[in-house]
Formats: sequence, C-alpha cells, structure tokens
Amino acid sequence: MRIIDSHAHYDDSAFDGDRDGLLKSLFSETSPIDKIINVGCSVKGSESSKALAEKYERMYFSSGLHPDAADEWKQLDVIRQLAELPKCVAIGEIGLDYHYENCSCDCKLQKRAFEEQLKLAEDLSMPVIIHSRDAWEDTMELLRKYRPKGVMHCFSGSAEIAREIIDMGMYIGFTGAVTFKNAKKARRALEVIPKDRLLCETDCPYMAPEPFRGRRSDSGMLPYTLGVLAECYGESPENMAEITAENAEKLFDI
Repeated sequence: MRIIDSHAHYDDSAFDGDRDGLLKSLFSETSPIDKIINVGCSVKGSESSKALAEKYERMYFSSGLHPDAADEWKQLDVIRQLAELPKCVAIGEIGLDYHYENCSCDCKLQKRAFEEQLKLAEDLSMPVIIHSRDAWEDTMELLRKYRPKGVMHCFSGSAEIAREIIDMGMYIGFTGAVTFKNAKKARRALEVIPKDRLLCETDCPYMAPEPFRGRRSDSGMLPYTLGVLAECYGESPENMAEITAENAEKLFDI
C-alpha cells in the first residue's frame, strides 16, 4: 500500500513532544506513507511547514492564510515568497469559516484575504487548498469567479455542491470524518465524485478516524479512512490508496 497524506499539520503544537520521532517512523521503509503535504495556516505556520519540508525529503508544504489568520493578509508578500520555493506545492489553506459566532476575523475580512490569495494562486499558476465551513454560498461565489485548480479539503458539503466543484475541475478531499457513523452526508457526496478527483487526508492532529475518534490523528491512521473509501467505491484498500496517491501527485505535481 502506498499512501499520500494530502493535508497535514505536523507543525501544530500537538506534535511538539514527539514530532521528529513520529515523522521518522512514518517515513520509514516499513511504513506505507509515501509523501505528506504539510499545510500552512498563517505566516508562522507556513514558515514552519517550509522548515519541515526542508528537513524531510518526502514532505512538501503549502503557503497560505486560513480564515482564522485573515488579518495577516497584508503579509501576502511573505506567503508569495514561500510559495515560490521549490517544495511549495499550493496556496493554502485558504477560504471562509463562519462556524463561530465570535470568530476572530469578520466575514468581510475573510473574503478579502480569500480573494487576494485566489488572485495570488492564479498569478503563480498554483493549485489552492480550500477550507469552507458554514460558508458555502460565499465560498462557491468566489470559486465560480476565479475557477482555480485545487482541492476542497475536509469536505462537508452536499452532493450538489460536490458535483459543482467537480464540474469546475477541482478535487475533493476526505478525512477520517468519513468513517464516523453519522457521516451519511459525506457518503452521499461520494456517490457523485469520480475516483480520479478524490484525495485522502488526515487534517492531523484533527479528524482521527474510527476507532481513534477523539484522539490525536496522524498519517499512520489513513488506512482506516481508505478502508471506508474503498468500500464506497467497490475497490480494495490498496487500490484506493494508489488511486488517491496518483491524484495527489497529479494535482500538486509531486
């Protein structure tokens, strides 16, 4: 089995106690993990992701501002500089998040940061990694305007939204949340997503799959997510892993 984790956050403080040991294990000869993309969420996080990619041969990174870091949008020159480095494969994660009533960045600011980063990705001819939570209307409006190449990560939308995203030419990523008993919406969305547009990701340290739900996630848990995806598509877990790995390599040119 060959697995690519298309969305991870190993720069997160949850890994401060054992980061290097864990990554060495994940990249060992006996591990199925082939490559990992560590995703930037802020200027600091993008710089930390760069450092990890420089340290580990089979790790890549993205540079971008998560909606929670939208107030950093005036530092897009730093995001651009990082994006122009050889191991940076995408602008992200970027998007909109209206889940929390008292979110640190208001909706107008989030949309400004999102749109500026879509323009940056267009200018650099790079894919984007999109985050959208309780903000589908505004997210889709901007995606229709810019029609970027990229992935909608940690997908939580409807089958109708999934179909439109696919029609735009984008990919859709699923985390361990697809293994949860209440993941009926995600499984309905999978029915309209072709296998060649599917990515598998952890979003670690979050979204650990069953039977690890609630624990810190890592790339070693991806076989559980792949098992559910394989079941949905009538594939073996090994084939599903290879399909999603090839999709990640194609999208991110790695």
